[in-house]
Amino acid sequence: MPEPDLALLVQAARQSGDIAKRYFQQNPDVTDKPHGAGPVTAADLAVNAMLENFLQAERPEYGWLSEETEDNAARLKTQRQFIIDPIDGTRAFIEGSNDWAHSLAVTENGIPVAAAVYLPMRDMMFAAEIGGGATLNGAVISASDPQIDDATILGARPNFDARFWKGGTLPPVKRAFRSSLAYRLCLAAEGSFDGMITLRPSWEWDIAAGALIVQEAGATISDQHGAPLRFNNTHPQVPGVLAAGPRLHGDLLARLEPSAPKA
Repeated sequence: MPEPDLALLVQAARQSGDIAKRYFQQNPDVTDKPHGAGPVTAADLAVNAMLENFLQAERPEYGWLSEETEDNAARLKTQRQFIIDPIDGTRAFIEGSNDWAHSLAVTENGIPVAAAVYLPMRDMMFAAEIGGGATLNGAVISASDPQIDDATILGARPNFDARFWKGGTLPPVKRAFRSSLAYRLCLAAEGSFDGMITLRPSWEWDIAAGALIVQEAGATISDQHGAPLRFNNTHPQVPGVLAAGPRLHGDLLARLEPSAPKA
């Protein structure tokens, strides 16, 4: 009998870490992707090749969507899909920071059902399956939900420009930042920070795994307009992400300017 999807993702994430660590801080071979899509390293490609071979061999009927694989519309006709970012936070990887992650999810009918986000340099394995809660290294984690005046939100500086907020009034929160979107979602899930926001169109592979983890930890997650996130879209992006405890999420959403341009 095949092992559950979550166990498969955790195994694959650990194998990804073993590969990536061999490249880390070894003057990574960096190439800039076309159309300003950002850098890619030999480590990204090596991890992606292993994941594609391993996971597709285990679940050949699943669709495949990865940052480092040319997209194929065949995934749109599958019931379940792998949505993968071999290294989320490639710039952090290049700079020698520890804040990069492997982000692996399985989605079904647009909804993540299993997820693993692994930070090998911190040995942090975040995991979740739908209806089963979220864990960090096997221990149950829960999101916080403070009053907005006491909240610290993860997000890049442009998200806190006055033009994105009603009346030009910034929310009374403290701001912090980490390079990886998947890691930001997981930090909100474990309550180290109280939420995360990005007002840029977000690639599915950056957020699919973290979205399930933060949701299973008890937070609310939506796009920047408050709509539920859906995955395996024809164009695999969603319009921004807001994740926080239910009360804080509602407060932040009410303060956002719905007609503001993208960050």
